Amino acid sequence: MSLETARAQVREAADVILQRAKHKPLVGLILGSGLGSLAEEIKQPVVIPYGEIPHFAVATVEGHPGELVLGSLAGCPVMMMRGRAHYYEGYPMDQVTFPIRVMRALGVRALIVTNAAGALNPAFRAGDLMLITDHIGLVNMVGLNPLRGPNDPEIGPRFPDMSQAYDPGLRKAALAAATKLGLHLHQGVYIMLSGPSFETPADLRFLRLIGADAVGMSTVPEVTVAHHAGIRVLGISGISNAAPMEPGATPLSHEEVLAAGQRIVASLAPLVKEILRTVDLSAGNK
Repeated sequence: MSLETARAQVREAADVILQRAKHKPLVGLILGSGLGSLAEEIKQPVVIPYGEIPHFAVATVEGHPGELVLGSLAGCPVMMMRGRAHYYEGYPMDQVTFPIRVMRALGVRALIVTNAAGALNPAFRAGDLMLITDHIGLVNMVGLNPLRGPNDPEIGPRFPDMSQAYDPGLRKAALAAATKLGLHLHQGVYIMLSGPSFETPADLRFLRLIGADAVGMSTVPEVTVAHHAGIRVLGISGISNAAPMEPGATPLSHEEVLAAGQRIVASLAPLVKEILRTVDLSAGNK
């Protein structure tokens, strides 16, 4: 795809959203599996199904309603994605990350990305929250980097530095918000695999050995594209299950992930709102 075509598609999608939105958003939020009920906290919501937005991928996975919700959360204008498209659904990486390009075009300055993740760190339990300090992008390493292809210099550099993909100021604000609310917020490294199959016990032991604390099937592409575009990023994993490191453990299921999401939202909703109340979003990275 040429840069001109890519730019035109982003403008087309952004124009459709602006025609229906009451305010331009400052913050984007992506809700992971089972976390969609956080959208119920938005005031004066405008709901746009992905199918009504040009070039948006339609989510096909249970627990991902597939709609954009615009409105106010804790007094901050936001655009919230209730569900996301995944690479394992058959979408190419540029389509998985297309909403991030649209967020940038709309003026979004910060992105809060959430996911449901399996615990690799033995100290984590289902229902816990983990502040993402860094990630291991195995999908990026094997050639599925969403920045592959022509680079648009109007968006970001050809070779972006990823040493601080998760904004230090936003992480500090998240920790302060958790302390104020009396929530225990773990910190750790997230690792993404392509999915859709869950990992084998040997896979999980390997992932823990190389330094990962939680594993999932999303987030890294969106974070890569957002950071490249100068959008500040905060990542939070909702721990949905303890990953079975040994053969013969209880099998995992997507239903288990969705059920855990309901418990996680009870902690995630007040945390996100407190962060939005306290963070200075007057400027992005660029």
